[in-house]
Amino acid sequence: MNTDKPSQDAARAAPHKGATLVVGGGIVGICCALYLQRDGHQVTLIDPAAPGDSTAKWSCGQLSLGEIIPLSKPGILKKIPGWLLDQTGPLALRPAALPALLPWFLRFLGNARHARIQEIATAMASLTHHVLADYGRLLEGLEARGLVVQRPILQVFDSQAGVEHERGHNEIRRSLGFDSQVLNGAEIGDLEPLLAGKFAHGILLPQWRFVSDTEGFMVALTERFLAQGGRRVRAKVARLDEAGGRATGVTLESGERIPAGQLVLAAGAGARAFFGQLGVNVPLQPVAGYQALVRDAGVSFNHSVIYGDGGFCFTPMTRGLQIGGTIEFGGNSTQPNFKRAQIILAKAKRLLPQMHTDNVEFGVGYRPLLPDTKPIIDRCRRLPNVFMAVGHGQLGLTLGATTGRLIGDLVAGREPQLDLQPFSAYRFGGDPSQGNPDYKRFSENLQR
Repeated sequence: MNTDKPSQDAARAAPHKGATLVVGGGIVGICCALYLQRDGHQVTLIDPAAPGDSTAKWSCGQLSLGEIIPLSKPGILKKIPGWLLDQTGPLALRPAALPALLPWFLRFLGNARHARIQEIATAMASLTHHVLADYGRLLEGLEARGLVVQRPILQVFDSQAGVEHERGHNEIRRSLGFDSQVLNGAEIGDLEPLLAGKFAHGILLPQWRFVSDTEGFMVALTERFLAQGGRRVRAKVARLDEAGGRATGVTLESGERIPAGQLVLAAGAGARAFFGQLGVNVPLQPVAGYQALVRDAGVSFNHSVIYGDGGFCFTPMTRGLQIGGTIEFGGNSTQPNFKRAQIILAKAKRLLPQMHTDNVEFGVGYRPLLPDTKPIIDRCRRLPNVFMAVGHGQLGLTLGATTGRLIGDLVAGREPQLDLQPFSAYRFGGDPSQGNPDYKRFSENLQR
């Protein structure tokens, strides 16, 4: 077991409120730990990986304030056969994983109706409106390090059809307070000279921001946590300990026990190991997201740019140009298929043939995705001193600080300013095929 110790002159101004454990040291976990510290808790963070080496490291680095539309959309059913046949597209499904994934996809399809999309978007907007303010509290004094780049995000498309496809979704976003601006070729070239003459159709997302280094961002937050008296234990949790209807701590794989008065589960896809003990039926699916980090690329972007028709994005980071966005449903398999990352790189090279690709690192992060794309931010009913912050899917980086603030409210017994009912851990249940109008048609298509 490795322990990351706090500095000797750690600040301990807040009153001591007992030992609190946070299981999971990724972006959601570290944000929860920092907000708990603000409330005066003595916090221990437990994670088997080094600081910064988590799912959010291998992300596009975007603070996607207006990304409130769920992945399930009308017509999604027709696309599933293509996912099975075409492993080069932006979203792929491993055929061998399909039987085990079928119940999950049935739930997923149930969210593809317009009414559900509007409902989910409204709930997600209630979270994303607070992203920048919530991160601002955690990053006070670190502004000079340029961790968050104060520039908007661009989307570019091969034709007007891409802009039209996003029009309805952008109308929903606009109705919920998120702006967008249609761009022509000249405007795209002015904002991003590297793409001048390559695209005539685009959208500007003025409220979005991006992170200059996803790994460095999490490391900086972890360093702040340690400097404020936090403790980080590098180990894997084997089980949650309990007695008298409450959690009493955790037992590590080494056999060591760490006691606690409160426990926050923020372990991403790894949280699935504890759902049975907590008594929650959570259909969380780990979805692989692949990235290519190109060092010394020889090309320069001013913004993070989403290539809509290509299904990937470019984000300029201090450690290189990160290219990614493709995702893969592989069921319970944890064996990455880095051919997916190579496909992204090849597509990017065709768009930017002058880009140098001699120094490339491929990576994968397993996004903990729920069928309705909404996270869980809730208190456990069976063990009421356990709090859950899981299932953020592709929005872990975006929603980390806001989730941390809300978990802090729940632990403190404060009434959260937001309605957390849409993010209940108890919103799933029963047979997903019951009442699902797409079930029969979905099964028939699979048999063809």
